[in-house]
Amino acid sequence: MPNAPASPTAATAGTELSVVVPTYREAGNVEALVRLLDTALAGLRWEVVFVDDDSPDGTADLVRQVAQRDARVRVVHRLGRRGLSSACIEGMLATASPYVAVMDADLQHDETLLPKMLEVLRAGEADVVIGSRYVDGGGLGGWDASRAQMSQTATRLSRMVLPTPVADPMSGFFMLPRAVFLDRARGLSGIGFKILLDLLTARPTPLRIRELPFTFRTRVAGESKLDSSVAWDFLMLVGDRLVGRYVPFRFVAFAFVGGVGVLVHFSILTTLLKGLSLPFTTAQGVATVFAMVFNYAVNNLLTFRDRRLKGWRWLTGLLSFMLACSVGALANVGIAAYLFKQDYQWALAALAGILIGAVWNYAITSAYTWKKKP
Repeated sequence: MPNAPASPTAATAGTELSVVVPTYREAGNVEALVRLLDTALAGLRWEVVFVDDDSPDGTADLVRQVAQRDARVRVVHRLGRRGLSSACIEGMLATASPYVAVMDADLQHDETLLPKMLEVLRAGEADVVIGSRYVDGGGLGGWDASRAQMSQTATRLSRMVLPTPVADPMSGFFMLPRAVFLDRARGLSGIGFKILLDLLTARPTPLRIRELPFTFRTRVAGESKLDSSVAWDFLMLVGDRLVGRYVPFRFVAFAFVGGVGVLVHFSILTTLLKGLSLPFTTAQGVATVFAMVFNYAVNNLLTFRDRRLKGWRWLTGLLSFMLACSVGALANVGIAAYLFKQDYQWALAALAGILIGAVWNYAITSAYTWKKKP
């Protein structure tokens, strides 16, 4: 039988603070975090909401066990969805407390800072209070040089889209009034793993920021989720904030992948024609199929990573992608031919055809191949 929290209590009506904790494979940290929160938030009316992305290690089930003994503990169990930012959004929307905090489950954030964050917000001194590693008194703890450099680079990039200076916009540890969150909720992209940056840039109006120092602790159980896909998600978020008001950045990424696909097409075509001496029609057909598969695979991995398809759905998605792109190719040629006959410059006619084809491909595959999950 798992150990119970230090001081389990019944739920208190009208909780003042909800702590939202996104989880994936964090079963080893759940009970320890609840005990730490129980000590740090003694005397306060609080709850903790774990938002679990269907962890294979049974994190959600463990949270339910703890919740049976302590009604301040809740779980939002997400099926078929993945992503730290979107998990935080769902968790905050599931609360009724006037103040909401977000922190990681890995015990690296300093839970003893939460009461001070709450005091700042109660006093009306800020709209968001951030646990910061980059103000005096804060630190990265035992991070190695490469991880520290990656964090600092991401921080510099994020300042390109921030409406107000923030020392640690990449922090995953912060607190804000629920009213401030709701005011910005509809402008959130939900992309990537840095919900704070998403919140700060959801509207052009700057928020009043207060940063309190803390030092990152060493992870106790589980493993870090940082990898190359996380870096891509971050770039997607920054790109969305830079150009999203004009054109969806996901479309920009889709078009970029398509451009690389053109290079793949011509590389294969050249190899088949010059190297293997295949007939042009055969070589063109093979190159077209390879390019479509390449475009689909890369878009599934990166552009639509939050909706990516696996197993049999990967194959059915490929078929729908190829069908959509075939129609897009016909539209491309048809529009270009029509404009050329209307005495437009051939280059302009071709560009218009490519643009129409790209928009069609993106719109149809977004709606059907990578249909957004409800």
